[in-house]
Amino acid sequence: MTNNTLKSISNNWKLEAKLEDTEKYFYYSSEVDNIIKNNKCYVIGRKGSGKSAICEYLIKRKEHNIFSTKLSFKNFPFNELYHLDNQKYTAPNQYITLWKYLIYSNICKLMVSNENIDSTVRAELEKIYPKSSIKSLARTISNWTSAEFGATVLGNGGSLKVSKEQKANFIPWIEKVNILEDIIFEHCDQSEYYVVFDELDEDYRVISDDETSDQYIFLVTSLFKAVQDIKSIFNESDKKIKPVVFLRDDIYSLVKDSDKNKWRDYKIEVEWNEKKLKDLLAFRITKDFDYFSAPLPFSKAWEKIFFREQIGFGNKQEKKIDSFDFIARSTHLRPRDFIQYIQACAEETYSKNYPYIKEANIKFVDRAFSNYLRDEIIDEVFPVLPEIVQYFQIFANIRKWNFSLSEFTKEYDKYLNAGTISEKNIDYVLDTLYNFSIIGNQHKHKKELLYFKYMHTNMTFNRTENIVIHRGLFKALQM
Repeated sequence: MTNNTLKSISNNWKLEAKLEDTEKYFYYSSEVDNIIKNNKCYVIGRKGSGKSAICEYLIKRKEHNIFSTKLSFKNFPFNELYHLDNQKYTAPNQYITLWKYLIYSNICKLMVSNENIDSTVRAELEKIYPKSSIKSLARTISNWTSAEFGATVLGNGGSLKVSKEQKANFIPWIEKVNILEDIIFEHCDQSEYYVVFDELDEDYRVISDDETSDQYIFLVTSLFKAVQDIKSIFNESDKKIKPVVFLRDDIYSLVKDSDKNKWRDYKIEVEWNEKKLKDLLAFRITKDFDYFSAPLPFSKAWEKIFFREQIGFGNKQEKKIDSFDFIARSTHLRPRDFIQYIQACAEETYSKNYPYIKEANIKFVDRAFSNYLRDEIIDEVFPVLPEIVQYFQIFANIRKWNFSLSEFTKEYDKYLNAGTISEKNIDYVLDTLYNFSIIGNQHKHKKELLYFKYMHTNMTFNRTENIVIHRGLFKALQM
């Protein structure tokens, strides 16, 4: 007997939010409410925490008075932006005008699609921002920031009345910002306009020198300041201009600015706990079991696909634990981790024509999941620790999941002396490994107590306690 819910999960659950059926699977959370109702505009969270899912939901909302567009910087040539800095401003403010111009340009392009806007205004805006034009983000930015772009229309100071005799005026794109701002103030209606920035970490992944790193951080800092400025400008008006920035928490921590403390009013941190994850999973499983049903309680939903049994673990498999808890031990309590693990379990179980996921299926998937987690971490950590693969090899050489600082230092020094690694600051390495929850600490006296950053966000690495490797990496590191 096959289980159609398992079949649906196997076929339809995806790691990439843009590949999933957002209408079916999106779990409406408090973070979404804060963006839509409470004007939050900075969404900060770790990779895999669900930022892109929120982003996809925002841009796919279908209502007559909601207009949205996404600026995705995946595979974007960031040098196209770096050379557009404004030399009148010192770092990190040199890109503020650029970001404001891009946001306002996208608002004006969205206004072209809004039939509530005066048709004469839309017709003139469409001369600059044609509805049918589909270009890459790089080409769009290059076009919009050229000196002659839109000069004939915008040369009228935003009046949007073009005289037949008028010749194209070459206006620096920087000066167009004020014109676009005036157009929005004068002609924009009370609809909601979302300009969403996602996948900004793409250049961060390939940074190889301090100069490029500084430019990237200045660019990101300027975006936050531009959004803050726009929110302030339109705060007293009836215009609902909503730029929203999605960014990884480790990149956000690198941003240093005197205004950063003020951004708290606009910021959301996407964090997960066991209850919140269970609610999410119950919602998703219910959608696969019965699309039109209200979400089942977690235990009922879980039993639609998981056999009701305890899972053995430990050296002799004598200890028993619920299947959810067994899976959770291998994750960083992120939605992406659970989606990957459960989808793989469903695929493995359905392929064997079993009606429920059982202990053998969960443990079979555990090794593949460990490799997935290792690869995810390498991708995430590489810009900060380029030698992350070698550090994993050091752990594999120690061949223990629990060891002292001196044991790690001894093995680390072997690699350093052999020239296999070059980072001499072992404290920096350990702190970073801890911040990404690759390693944790074991309580000195209560050995069963393990501390990882993803569980205790305010904790720092303790050099007086033993180091422990996250369980999800055991099989990938052959422990």
